Amino acid sequence: MKYLLLIALTVAVVWLWRHNRQAQKAAYLRQAAAVPAPLAAVEIVACGMCGVHLPKSDALVGLHDATFYCSDAHRREAEH
Repeated sequence: MKYLLLIALTVAVVWLWRHNRQAQKAAYLRQAAAVPAPLAAVEIVACGMCGVHLPKSDALVGLHDATFYCSDAHRREAEH
């Protein structure tokens, strides 16, 4: 009777171990399949005064020409 209990316990432990490994593998595969979409490209421009590169959406456009500037101070200085 003692050996039958030992065999049943061993089978239960092996079943739980395999079941846990399969669940981990499934979770890993779900995570690997959920690849994020690539980021959109951002256009980079250089400041007309100092040459610092910054995103076009953050740059200020000159009042008299299409030159980009990193700050209002550089735009005013370039236009005077």
